[in-house]
Amino acid sequence: MPVVLLSYEYVADILERRKPHREAHLAHVERTTAEGGLVVAGAVGDPPHGAVFVFEDDADAAGPAAEFAAGDPYVAAGLVSDRRIEPWTVVSNAWASRPGGR
Repeated sequence: MPVVLLSYEYVADILERRKPHREAHLAHVERTTAEGGLVVAGAVGDPPHGAVFVFEDDADAAGPAAEFAAGDPYVAAGLVSDRRIEPWTVVSNAWASRPGGR
């Protein structure tokens, strides 16, 4: 399955600054997953310094990822210091072969 990655780099004080926006951000993730397109998402690092979002590819590969970022409360609040959208060529996917897809 061709996919597109959206990667975020967070501001240094993300844990403190995200609190008033976290519920809306997570609702945005859940809504985008339910509507289709977003298949995997999560923070990177402990404590988090960024996040990765995996989108199914379509005719306009960057479209869903760009739309997600444009509507993300973390982006609007200035919590994302950098973001990139890139195609990802998956050559192995053990999750796909497991019962239930994961």
